[in-house]
Amino acid sequence: MFEVGKDIFKRGFSGVTGDPVPRQRLRIVYSVFVLAFIVFAFRTLWLGIQGTDRSRLTGSDGVWVAQRADIIDRNGDILAKNIMSGHITLRPQSVKDRDAVANTIHKALPYEYSLSDALDLVNSSRRFIYIKKYASDAQRNIIAKAKLQGLEIEQIQTRKYPKRRLFSHVVGFVGSDGHGLEGAERVYDKYLSENKDPLQLSLDARIQSVFYEQLSFAMQKYQAKAAMGLLMNSRTGEMIAMVSLPDYDPENINLDSTKNRMFLPLRGVFEMGSIFKVFNTAMAMENGINKEYYIAEPFKITDKFGRVAARIGDVSSFKPPRPNLSVEEIMLHSCNAGSAQIALDLPDGTQQEFFHRLHLDEGLNLDFGSTEKPLLPSKWGPVEKATLSFGHGISVTPMHLLLAVNSMTNGGIYIYPTLLKRNVGVVHGERVLSGEISEKLRGIMLRIAEETSGKQARIAGIQIGGKTATAEKYTNGRVDHKRNLTAFAGIFPVAAPQYTILVILDEPKGTKESFGLRTAAWNAVPTAGKIMDSILPLLFE
Repeated sequence: MFEVGKDIFKRGFSGVTGDPVPRQRLRIVYSVFVLAFIVFAFRTLWLGIQGTDRSRLTGSDGVWVAQRADIIDRNGDILAKNIMSGHITLRPQSVKDRDAVANTIHKALPYEYSLSDALDLVNSSRRFIYIKKYASDAQRNIIAKAKLQGLEIEQIQTRKYPKRRLFSHVVGFVGSDGHGLEGAERVYDKYLSENKDPLQLSLDARIQSVFYEQLSFAMQKYQAKAAMGLLMNSRTGEMIAMVSLPDYDPENINLDSTKNRMFLPLRGVFEMGSIFKVFNTAMAMENGINKEYYIAEPFKITDKFGRVAARIGDVSSFKPPRPNLSVEEIMLHSCNAGSAQIALDLPDGTQQEFFHRLHLDEGLNLDFGSTEKPLLPSKWGPVEKATLSFGHGISVTPMHLLLAVNSMTNGGIYIYPTLLKRNVGVVHGERVLSGEISEKLRGIMLRIAEETSGKQARIAGIQIGGKTATAEKYTNGRVDHKRNLTAFAGIFPVAAPQYTILVILDEPKGTKESFGLRTAAWNAVPTAGKIMDSILPLLFE
């Protein structure tokens, strides 16, 4: 470029008339061109240096501003926070007072650098050296107060999660660019990036820790594949606790398998078994079914040719009080044969409409993320109707189940959950069931907790209502009697529910204590009982 300018300067150039331009004018043009280039180059270099310094340098009067808001629980406990720190750096070629810089390095880090070592660094031919990464406040203060050229502090912000694994799925984590990649960090990324005020969640760290401890213990005791626990305020929809195991460390995400990051309450889809009898009973009551059903022997479903298409034979696994049971008693004793008969007495389309009413046929878009879409049968024949009555042939997420049970027992209002703390006031929802039927369901669930499969969830001082579920899984398209999912859905206090709880264990094993049995009454129910016994003083303090 400069050679071209010199050539023009030496020889001139011809205008449109062919006359040479005077050399004096060329000299001026050339000088202006060179000056403009120098200014441009200097300015570019200066902006680069300034951009680096703005992120690196701080003095004793410098103020570091957190670039992301904190996340706190409902009581103000910190769940995520940007920690301000810095690296001590050295640019030997920029040092003016080498002795002063060496002395300052030795003073700040006396056990890491002798004065001789510090002088070697200062006299190094290297352009840039990290003297100390993640230096302490005291060490950085010494460097900042010295204000020596070439000795700098590189400002850094680190996202910390004080509760670590306890909230890993719910809170999530950020990427290298500081933006959220999972959990609340991702869902509320815009707020966290643009605001200084903390994001306050509805979760209670004390309650969460109880869930985490008991589910971890249960997972180990019963050698379960996974464990989940949810607690929601029945009236406001606030999520008080959400635990999914296995989990991961949000500060060291590479330590755990990537599959551990899957938040099962939203992303896992399971057949939930007998808890669906709550819905089956509600449908029977809505349609005025009040007769008794014969359940003393397995119930057979025949096709149009009179052939046996399915055989519901759970009556051998329990002892019904009498051969004929009412609708309420069928739910109380969790009788599949009776539930199937109720379902087949329902008008055509009743199940589809009722499940749609409870959003069991669609994915949920919640304020803290979306759920997977439930898996429903491709056809809705007699066999499908029968098995759906006790929770087989339909797979939903734990969140779907929690919200549906809550709507059946809180007076009949479907309330969408929230991860944000709500002010006391009216919470709007959808009427999905009459208050009268909801009250009747609560009465049956109280009896389940007092008399049948939910007895081990009872705790002193409060009435608990609940429903258990033990759903066998499938292997290669066939029922696998060695693999199941167990669950307990509970409400308390029964008379006027304030909380709905769901505890799930995936593929638990039998123990000596359970005589080798793997049903919910032996694992999910006692686990839920221990959780409720520990959290009640905190919930009603």
